[in-house]
Order: sequence, then structure tokens, then C-alpha cells
Amino acid sequence: MTTLAAHPETETAAPPPTGVSYDQLTVVPARHPGRWIATAVVAVLLAMVLNSLITNPRWEWDVVGAYLTEESIVRGVWMTIQLTLITAALGFALGTVLALMRLSRSPLLQAVSWGYTWVFRSVPLILQLLLWYNLAYLYQRLEFGIPFGPTFGGVETLSLIDKFGAAILGLGLHQAAYSAEIVRAGILSVDQGQLEAAASLGIPRRRQSTRIVLPQAMRSIVPTAVNEVIGLFKGTSIVYVLALGELFYTVSVIYGRTQRVLPMLVVAAIWYVVLTTVITVIQYYVERYYARGAVRTLPKTPLQRLRGELTAVLSRFAAPRGATR
Repeated sequence: MTTLAAHPETETAAPPPTGVSYDQLTVVPARHPGRWIATAVVAVLLAMVLNSLITNPRWEWDVVGAYLTEESIVRGVWMTIQLTLITAALGFALGTVLALMRLSRSPLLQAVSWGYTWVFRSVPLILQLLLWYNLAYLYQRLEFGIPFGPTFGGVETLSLIDKFGAAILGLGLHQAAYSAEIVRAGILSVDQGQLEAAASLGIPRRRQSTRIVLPQAMRSIVPTAVNEVIGLFKGTSIVYVLALGELFYTVSVIYGRTQRVLPMLVVAAIWYVVLTTVITVIQYYVERYYARGAVRTLPKTPLQRLRGELTAVLSRFAAPRGATR
């Protein structure tokens, strides 16, 4: 029989000296010099950046503070929020329909869904916005009635599609093309064996979709969908070509009048960071909610982790001297 001494490389730890117990040995923590060096370098770079932001008078933080909550800026922020919420809802609602069409067995529905996605992902967004804004040039009046039959009434195109309407149509229809692929990928990520098992148990198709497919698909859909919404927040700045009073257009009008270009750009950047941070926090909790069936223990929230670390620190200081740590 081969003994452990014959293979010293398999030994995990040397035995303690004769007459010394394990609890009397000095435990030496592992050294990580590379980690400390990297931390020091990053700390120095961060200190340099902060020093530049504080000491350089050309940032004009007083101007930034004065305009950060100025009435026209707040109205521009609200317009940006409105555009994002409406176009995100429109985009993902239509995108879900397009995804289901793409997954259907009808060749016509598949072709229409594929063609829509192909066209709207190929044409630049700024071009789509300008086309919708000039729709009245092609159709001066929109009629409502039976297809290829009599009409019951109509409305002037200019009165129906103004700047805000053109921005909603352009952003929403453009977003639907990307949302369709996100939803379709999420649905396809669910194992088909689960649907077959549900069908064999006689579970109705609607219940299969709402109780089996959707909760699992959301784990794949939510991260990408939130990234799209964040991109939409920033993408609303492109509607400045329509002279619509969203955040970026409002900022550009102010710095064109006051010549305070850099401070006004900083104001816009701060608001975009705040808005995307709120969406990121919401994303974290939504992902945590849909992770309930995928992990044994849900990850702790930042507040729970902070509370645990503070408790550990306080208990360490409260421990009596001489106690084993």
C-alpha cells in the first residue's frame, strides 16, 4: 500500500512542531502586493481627477449649480422622461407583437416581422425622425374608413403629427425593431422540453406562456431591455433636429445665448447620469425578483450588504480583548 510519505507533493500542510497545538500557531494572512500596488495607482489617479475638477476654475461650478434646477432645464428633463417612457412602452409593446409574429408558423407573419426589423434597423434614426415630421408632404390628410372602400372621416396630418408626435413615432417604431429581437431571444432561451412537459400535463397554452415561459424569459430580457431603455434616455437627444424642447435642445439654446458651453454641457451630463442611475437601480431589483427560481439564495441588496459589514465591524470592536478573532 502506497503511503502519503512516498508522495510528498500530495501533502497539504506540514505537521505542527512537537508539543505545539494548532490553536497556538500564528496565522499569517496571504500577501497580495499586486493588489495593493494597483489600488495605490488607482487612488492616485482618482485624486488627480478630483483635484482637477475642484481646482480648475474653468469648470464654472457656480454656473452649473445655478442652471441645474433652472425652470427651463427641469421642463427639458420632464420632456426627456416623457419621450422615454412613452416610446419605451410603444416600442416593447409593438416589439412583443413582432416577436410573436416571427415565432409563428405563418410565412406571411414571419416575413412581415423580419422585413420590419430589417428596414427600421437599417435606416438611421435621425432620418426616420425627419421622414415622420415631413409626413404631411406625402399625405396632407389622413382618412379613416373601410380599406379600399368608403371613408368615414379624416384629419389634417399636420394637426395630428406635430413635433412631439413625430418624435414619438420615430423613436417608438425604431425601438420596436430592437425590442422584437430582445423578446424573441428571451423566449427562445427557455428550454423547449419544459413546454413539452407542460403540454403533456394538459396545461393550457396561455398558462404555459404566463407561468412557465415568461418568468424564465424575463431573466434574459430584463438586462438587455434596460440597456435599451438607458440608450433611449440618451437617444432622445437626437430629437433636437425637430427643435423639440427636451433636455439637450434646451441646454443648447441656453449656451447659444449665454456662451457658457462647458457648464451647460455639464448640467446635461449630470441629469443624464441621474436618470440612468434611477433606471439602473430599478433594473437591479427587477432582476433580483425574476432570479427567485434560478438561485437557491437571492443575492443581498446593497443596503443588506452595508448593514452586514457595519454589524461585522461593530462586533469586531465590541469583542473582548484576548478573544479569538
